[in-house]
Amino acid sequence: MSDPLTDPARVLIVFYSRSGSVEALAVAAAEAARDAGATVRVRRAREVADADAMAKVEGWTENAARQNALYPAPTHEDAEWADAILFGTPCYFGAMATELKAFLDMLGPQWKRGALSGKVGGAFAVASWPHGGSEVVTLSLYAPMAHLGMVILPPGYTDAAMLEAGSPYGASAIVGAENADPRREDLDAIRHQSRRTVAIAQALIAAGEMPCRRS
Repeated sequence: MSDPLTDPARVLIVFYSRSGSVEALAVAAAEAARDAGATVRVRRAREVADADAMAKVEGWTENAARQNALYPAPTHEDAEWADAILFGTPCYFGAMATELKAFLDMLGPQWKRGALSGKVGGAFAVASWPHGGSEVVTLSLYAPMAHLGMVILPPGYTDAAMLEAGSPYGASAIVGAENADPRREDLDAIRHQSRRTVAIAQALIAAGEMPCRRS
């Protein structure tokens, strides 16, 4: 019989990725969470631009079709199911992707009911350049988490991996104009952040402090 205090932590990873760089971090986060014993859902926010706009950017349409075939769109049910949510985004003009913001903006009913209160929240980001805004964007995601009553969990410098990549606010990667693959160090940082997220979520569940697990 299922026991809400001993069942594995449930982790939702919601991301938007145009070229695949954020996707790579999301996949690494999912793998690390599963290795840590969590049940994981990976979801990709959907485009808000129309087909004509997408066609003007090389590879956008094709990448969107490939990723959308792999990852369902996030739903309200996903958010309520999770004990922890990691949000991943590219940096566009120092701000999160509109696609991810659109999903967050749809969580009004959950905010009104307090349905996400007490869940663990974290963020990760990808930028093209070292000063492309990854830290600003990661911090900006803390604001909606606070409104939703989530327990905001930054990775801090809690592992040597965080001294080599990312920031204490969240894992990140700098991929350049060519949208290079994230480095090994970048993947190590998001894996640590994911494992830490699972550990804290599991501790809150065991302590009876995860509201969504209460009957």
